[in-house]
Amino acid sequence: MDNQIEIELNPTDILKKEFKTKMRGYEPEEVDGYLDLVIKDYQTYQEAIDRLTAENARLFKKVDELNRQLSASDNVKESAPQQASAATNHDILKRLSNLERHVFGAKLSEQNQAPQTRVQNHSQFDETNL
Repeated sequence: MDNQIEIELNPTDILKKEFKTKMRGYEPEEVDGYLDLVIKDYQTYQEAIDRLTAENARLFKKVDELNRQLSASDNVKESAPQQASAATNHDILKRLSNLERHVFGAKLSEQNQAPQTRVQNHSQFDETNL
């Protein structure tokens, strides 16, 4: 599909156009002045079209490049998501374990020693009561 617009006139065609004169026709200087304005507008439009066409082409190239980068990064993500997730989970569990050991370590060691002391006290009590 071609997005080009077909234009029949260009600034040069307008400039070179000759009109026949008749007895009660338009004033040639007024027509020439008006056609000069039309030529300037055509030139301005053509410059805008050229600039926008170039920008459009540049943006299409950029979109293609970004799509290629996106598909490449998707391929990388698909190949290693489980490895990264497993490593992350392992690191989290390690940190949690270290944190628990640090926070609860003293309490756990006190609790582990307390039943042994009770057992020793119990055995002494039983021996004296026998």
